[in-house]
Amino acid sequence: MTTDPQQKPSGPAAAATAFAGLHRAGEPLLLPNAWDHASARALAGQGFRAVGTTSLGVAAAAGLPDGAAATREETLRLAMALGSEPFLLSVDAEGGFSDDPDEVASFARELYAVGAVGINLEDGLGPAARHAAKIAAVKRAAPGLFVNARTDTHWLGDGDGTLARLDAYRQAGADGVFVPGLTDLHAIEALVRHLDAPLNVLYSPDGPAVPHLTDVGVSRISLGSLLYRRALGAALEAVADLRAGRTPTGPTPSYDEVAGLAAPGGQPQRNQGAAPVRGPL
Repeated sequence: MTTDPQQKPSGPAAAATAFAGLHRAGEPLLLPNAWDHASARALAGQGFRAVGTTSLGVAAAAGLPDGAAATREETLRLAMALGSEPFLLSVDAEGGFSDDPDEVASFARELYAVGAVGINLEDGLGPAARHAAKIAAVKRAAPGLFVNARTDTHWLGDGDGTLARLDAYRQAGADGVFVPGLTDLHAIEALVRHLDAPLNVLYSPDGPAVPHLTDVGVSRISLGSLLYRRALGAALEAVADLRAGRTPTGPTPSYDEVAGLAAPGGQPQRNQGAAPVRGPL
C-alpha cells in the first residue's frame, strides 16, 4: 500500500539515514528508476519515498551508449535537478565513470553534495579488487552515501564468484549489494542467509513476483530500465494504433499534469486517474 510522499529529512546525514532505513527484510524498498525530471516527479507523486535513476534511460535519452562511461555529465546534471526534490534519490553511476578510485570518489562526493543519498556502482565483471578500491574510496569521500555494490556475475556471466565478490565489496564498506540477473528464488534465499548486508535484486517480469521476493528476505527490489522501456513501448503502441485508425488506450496524463511536473518549487501530484501502486515501498 502506498503512502503520500513525505518531506525529505533536513540535512544530508538525516536523509541518508532515512534511505538506509528503507532497506528492510520483510518490507523491502521497491525502487522505481527514472530517466528524467518529469518521470522522477511523477513516480514520487505515486507515493514512492525513494526514486533511483536508470543508466540506460539517461544514456538513450542523450544518444549515448550505456555502460561505457559516456554519461558522467548527464548523470550529474540529472542528480543536480533531482537532489533538492522531496524524495530520496539514488543514482545509477555505472562503474563510477572511471577506473581510478579517486575519480570515482570525486564523482560520488559531487552527487552527495547535490542531494543524492545513494549510489549504485557496478563491477562489469572487472577485477574485484579494483571495484573494492572504488567502494572504499567513495566511503572515505562521502561516508553518508549509501553504496549499493553491484556484481555482474549473473548479468554478464554464469554466476561464478558471486559470493567472493560480494564479500569483498562488503568488506570494502558497501552498505548493500546488488545481483541483477539472479532470478532463481532458492538461490536468492540462500544468498540472503549468507549476507550481513541488504540484498538488492532486479525485478524481472519472468522472475519471482514482488511478494515472493519479500518472503525470502530481499531488502531492495529495483526496476532498472523496465519503466523506461515500457514507456517507449507504450509510445510505439499508441502510434501504431493511430496509424491503423484506432484510438490509443491506456492512461494518458493531461498536458497540465505533465507541465506541473516541471513547475519550480511545485510538489509532485498524484494522478487521480491512474491505478494505485501496489507493493512494499
